This record gives sequence, C-alpha cells and structure tokens, in this order.
Amino acid sequence: MKGVATFCRVKSAFVSKEVALPLAAEEGFTGVLESSKGSRSREDKRPGKAEGLEEFTKEELLKVDSEGRCVITDHGHFVLFNIYGPRAESDDMERIQFKLTFFKILQKRWDILLQQGRRIFVVGDLNIAPAAIDSCNPRPDFEKNKFRTWFRSLLVENGGDFFDVFRAKHPGRREAYTHWPQNTGAEEFNYGSRIDHILGAGSCLHEDDSQRGHNFLNCHVKECDIMMQFKRWRPGNSPRWKGGRNIKLEGSDHVPVYMSLVEIPDVMQHTTPSLSARYAPEVRGFQQTIVSVLMKREEAKQVKTHEVSSSFSEENIKVGSCIDIPDEHRIDSSNDPAHTNTTAFGSDHVNSIPDKEIRKKARQSQWSQLTMQSFFQKKSRSAIIHDHSQSDHSLNETIMDDPERNRPEQSELNNCTSTQDQVVLNTSCSSEAEKSNFALLEWQRIQQLMQSSIPLCKGHHEQCVARVVKKEGPNFGRRFYVCARAEGPASNPESNCGYFKWAASKPRGKR
Repeated sequence: MKGVATFCRVKSAFVSKEVALPLAAEEGFTGVLESSKGSRSREDKRPGKAEGLEEFTKEELLKVDSEGRCVITDHGHFVLFNIYGPRAESDDMERIQFKLTFFKILQKRWDILLQQGRRIFVVGDLNIAPAAIDSCNPRPDFEKNKFRTWFRSLLVENGGDFFDVFRAKHPGRREAYTHWPQNTGAEEFNYGSRIDHILGAGSCLHEDDSQRGHNFLNCHVKECDIMMQFKRWRPGNSPRWKGGRNIKLEGSDHVPVYMSLVEIPDVMQHTTPSLSARYAPEVRGFQQTIVSVLMKREEAKQVKTHEVSSSFSEENIKVGSCIDIPDEHRIDSSNDPAHTNTTAFGSDHVNSIPDKEIRKKARQSQWSQLTMQSFFQKKSRSAIIHDHSQSDHSLNETIMDDPERNRPEQSELNNCTSTQDQVVLNTSCSSEAEKSNFALLEWQRIQQLMQSSIPLCKGHHEQCVARVVKKEGPNFGRRFYVCARAEGPASNPESNCGYFKWAASKPRGKR
C-alpha cells in the first residue's frame, strides 16, 4: 500500500471563501472505493464508477485504485489531482501493464472534466522523466519509452491540453532534477532525474479568455521552480570513513516542486469536505497544526529541563556527603577521639563515618542520591587511593586505641591475613587483566580479518562497500561489493568508478 495526502494551508477550516480549502474531495480516481463516497451527495452514498470509465470492469478499477495513489480535491476554479505514479521495471510485465492501465484511467477522468469546462492541475511523483533533458544519463532510445511518449502527448506543444509548468517556465534549464537514487549518494554530483511534476490544463479566469496568449499558465502562474534547498546532500556534509565515503543519506530522495498563483478570486463560502482527516474518528477532536505540536513539545521540553535542573540543584544534592541523614543513621562521635577527622565538601563540613555498613546505608538513601552522569563516569585512580588511605588511617587509629589488638600475637595474625588478602587481590586483578587483553587482541584480529577481506575498487583503490541483492531471482540474498563513492557521471573521476565484485559466499539454498 502506498499513500498520498493533500495539505491545505488556510486561515479557517470551518467556514471560508479561500480557494485553498477544497469544496469537495475524493479518495482514489475510479469512484469505486468505499471511502470515495465522501465527495458524493447525501442522497447518493453508494460507490460507483466515475463518469467515462464504463469500459472498465469494477475489478480492474479496484485493482489500480487499491494502492492509495491518488487524492482528488475540487477547489472551485480548478480540480487538483495529487498522484503517486507506479514504478515498473523494464522486465516486470505485470507492473508495466498496471502502470499503463493506471494512466489510461486517469486520462479518461481528465478528458471528461476538460469536456465539462473544468480546469485541472496534476501534481506529484509521476515516476516519468519525459525527455532526455530531464535525465542525467539518457540512453539513445530514452525518449522512445512508451510512458515518456504518452507523457509528451499530453502537452500543448504536441497537440495535448496540458502544460508542463516547470518546463514552460524554464524551457532550457539542464540538470534540473527532483529525484536521486536512494542508496548511491548520487545527490553529491546531482546525478538524478526530473520525475516530480506540475501539469496544468484549462482556460484562464478572465472574462475574455479568447484573446491570443490567454491561458491559465500565462495569466495566473507567477512562478514555478524546484526547491533545491531541501536536498539531503549539501556541500561539506559528505562524511568520510576509512576507505571511502559514507553514501547513506537521511531523509527523502525527492525535493518538492512549487507553483505560485496570482489573481485567483475567492469562491463561495464553504466548509471542510467530509473526507477530510479532521473528521476521521482517530483524530477528530485531537487534530492540531504542525506548528502547535512543535510549540507544545518545546514547552514540555523546557518544563522538563527546569524540573531536572531544580531537582539536581546544589541545595538538594551533595555528592558523597552525609548531610540531612535521618536520626537513626547519625552517630554521636563528639567524644570519640577515633572520629575527629572531618571531610569537607564545598562549604559544608561533616563528620567522616568509618563504619562501612553505615556509609553503605547513607549512600543508598535518597538524601545522598548521585546524578545519572556520575554512574557513567570512571572513578579516577587518585580518588580511589585517597579513599583507601583515609580508610586505612581510620582503621589504624582504631587499632591503636584497642589494647587487645596491640598484642604481638594479634598483630602478627593481622599482618598474615592482610598479606594473604593482598595476594588473592593481585592474582584476581592479574587474571582479569589477562582476560581483557586477550579479548582486545581477539577483537583486533577479527577486525583485521574483516578489513583484509574487503576488496579495493579499481578506480580509486579504496575499500568497497558490501551490498545484498534484494530483487527476487537466482541471486536473491547474495552479497556483492561496489565502489563506495557516490554515483555520478563517468566523466568525473571523483564519482563512482563502477567497480563490482561478487562476494565469495552464496545465498542459502544456492550452494
């Protein structure tokens, strides 16, 4: 399933005389879709074939209209067809026939409307580059393609009713493209095609439109151009990696085409058509403008930031201190000479607590909660040594104050225990270090093996990038290597050199 949508920027979507707000709307272009009844009168809610399509069966119409490729809106002075044309590979006969039927039915609709004196605009991605000037790499038989031939037959200069609005305004402009291949980085060298169009047909809105040169294009189209500022690639934003360029670009592989109209009078007062998304149960009562959504999100972000900053202020958090510890965790050490050492954190002074169990409880309490950032920071070696020296100092003072601990036998036992603990600790640390070093060396070996298995392209002697065949066929799922540089003209040595090599492995089931 595909899908298209027409967004209308109006001052009021409830009651308006603006041309931008449609008087009626229709989903699809055959009239047989259930949702197309939104454009019909209240007396006739049953879907049926649109006028002029009697030669087609209902099954044929449903087949071409079930992919969501067209939305029609009636704006009073003209009817707008928003289209996403189907794509068909040269060897896919089923899709080629589908595409032929799709445009044949569309042309039938256009002919009927033009016979009724209506004006028509066709906008969208038609997936057709009409002439050689509209392609970066046209072959000798490029313009003989049946879809390009059909497209050009629609134009006024070939006896048709439509203007190619962009080409009419810019007849000789070259390299004016609207689409670039998705995964080849071709935008860097503007290696694309013009397949997004605005077509217009019909008379102008002046009372005397019979004068020479009077038509909708000449009288009401102020300008039409391609919005290149929305290209994914811009000079300087092509990051490099070891061995080549990173040709993956985020965003759409198309850019918009715009047209501005002048001297378009208002229409009768009307409201939003019933097919509008604002009446859909999923969004009714909740639909908002894009601007309002972004504004609210920004406000929420600011509020959240303020709450976080307030909760993590210096007054509420004292990292490593024991301020405001509950009474049951407090120790009165004023009379104990073993607890006279103090540790200062900023301007606050608190008594140090040598007891490990009490310090653990203090760390776990909400009054000494650390920041999120502190959990991801490694503790410096100097801090660890400092903490150990403080603990040893407190421990030594405690031992000196205990007469039982000062006996020679007890002292010798303590020293022996400490020595054994130190040996175990050193052995454990050594084992962990060896494991870490082994893992690091093994990972480096794997990386070197992977790098050495990637071939170099012949044109630039740079590492290639791996691809996988996604098209159904005997090679489906098979890996291959290609030049990592962006696709461009063969005359440009900086562009893709065209190198190709199959990987050694074959897809599963093909061995």
